[in-house]
Amino acid sequence: MTLTVTPSDMACGAQVRGLDLSKPVSAELAAEIRKIWLDHQVVCFPDQDLSDDDLERFTRAFGPFGDDPFIAPIPGRKHIIAVKRAADETSPIFAETWHSDWSFQATPPQGTCLYGITIPPVGGDTLFINQYKALAEMPEDLRRRIEGKKAIHSAKNGYSPQGMYGAGDTGRSMDIRYSEDADATQAHPFIRVHPETGCESLFGCAGYIVGVDGMDEAEGWELVTEVYRWQTRPEFQYRHRWEKGMLLMWDNRCTLHMATGGYAGHDRLLHRTTIGAA
Repeated sequence: MTLTVTPSDMACGAQVRGLDLSKPVSAELAAEIRKIWLDHQVVCFPDQDLSDDDLERFTRAFGPFGDDPFIAPIPGRKHIIAVKRAADETSPIFAETWHSDWSFQATPPQGTCLYGITIPPVGGDTLFINQYKALAEMPEDLRRRIEGKKAIHSAKNGYSPQGMYGAGDTGRSMDIRYSEDADATQAHPFIRVHPETGCESLFGCAGYIVGVDGMDEAEGWELVTEVYRWQTRPEFQYRHRWEKGMLLMWDNRCTLHMATGGYAGHDRLLHRTTIGAA
């Protein structure tokens, strides 16, 4: 099997053709895909016809399933969640803020897989940021201010009863289960070494980051927002345009991502799995 890899002309991302992911992924093929994934951070596989079984099998080729808190799985499955929006929905777009999936966990996941089922004719792009590049090009004075420091991550701004998707969030298609458990916090270094590539990367951003360990609230938040302004600059970004039957996988350890809207009046449905820490 010969894979054709076409890198994007942006800060990260690549398209891979030449394989049928409805068939089992051998250990050899998984290793080849993993290398491409590590090289490009975000990889898409167009023109796939996948069942939920296929999606789960593909995910398991790269690690255990991750734990997806606060969002109920689809009926009959434990590890697939539906990222969906009805044509007439007026609630805020889900995940329309920069983040790394579940960075507030003690052991955040390796990656995420997302499969396009119902794709609007316009809008709905997903944006990504290469956090290797953001760190490598960061001004030295800002880097010195975060070296050795840990950011405090929490899901409270999103999934607590008072959060974005809390008790006041109504009329939403997605089955989100807000909880006081979202108030928990977890510390992670601003700068982490990727466990597979050995390269340094920024990790996480404002949103799930709510403060800095050892700094008072105002001082810590000033640093978090300064890092955020740098790490989300356009030159570090990749814009992914969706097609029906496209599978996308990304590395949460060295990227940020966010959803976009622009498809009002159209249904949208994607199925998502999480690749847990190895």
